[in-house]
Amino acid sequence: MSAPEILVTGGFDDLRPRQVRLLQEASRLGRVHVLLWSDNVICAVERRAPRFSEQERWYLIQALRYVDAVTLLKEFSADDPLTLLETSPADVWVVDDGSDRPQWQEYSRSRGIEYRVIHEEELQGFPLPEFRTESASSTRKRVIVTGCYDWFHSGHVRFFEEVATLGDLYAVIGHDANIRMLKGDGHPMFPQDVRRYMVNAVRYVSQTMISKGEGWMDAAPQIAQIRPDIYAVNEDGDRAEKRAFCEANGLQYVVLKRIPRAGLPPRQSTDFRGY
Repeated sequence: MSAPEILVTGGFDDLRPRQVRLLQEASRLGRVHVLLWSDNVICAVERRAPRFSEQERWYLIQALRYVDAVTLLKEFSADDPLTLLETSPADVWVVDDGSDRPQWQEYSRSRGIEYRVIHEEELQGFPLPEFRTESASSTRKRVIVTGCYDWFHSGHVRFFEEVATLGDLYAVIGHDANIRMLKGDGHPMFPQDVRRYMVNAVRYVSQTMISKGEGWMDAAPQIAQIRPDIYAVNEDGDRAEKRAFCEANGLQYVVLKRIPRAGLPPRQSTDFRGY
């Protein structure tokens, strides 16, 4: 028997951990289909312009491991919100407490769709799988990336997407104290468990860990555990310390250019400070 089709709707503008948690909980029920609000729908429903374009929001949502399909909703009717869904009707429509509407419950009943509210207490915490020492694939190389990954954005996803073509991707997220030491007071904007959760939600990432060391090579203890073949960085992350470490330990060192996905703007976490 095929898995139930789970429908989640929304703008997913400025993607945050709580929104990802909703999608994660929805994915426990079946295959998640996100009906993503277009720029015009966000303007009509929320009476404001979206912070991020529909193209960028679509790119972020489709990259999440909890999402199986994304459809752009170009028009919206509060009375009949799903009329433009061209695929088979959903089995379950999932909403959170803030999105729950009596008329939507009635709409679901009239269409024979189960209506499920995921409550706030169900979205607490950041559940993650246990780290495994074995590679996700016995034939592919292991590739490690390191960084802060503070305000999660499309540039991070694009980097992971590119790195994953080199092998199974292991991401080591800098621990809070080290990020503060390297970047100064006020960093990071999000604590390490939240940053790890967001990185782990990306389908291109095989596994994640929190660093245990210090300085630019704070991930050295985790590298010893993972035993990667390749250390990949972007241009901003290229450091002499990393090059020297790779040369001394026999790792291939790969530097990728910061090129956004076609049609999307370049992004850096520092651009969002005070956003």
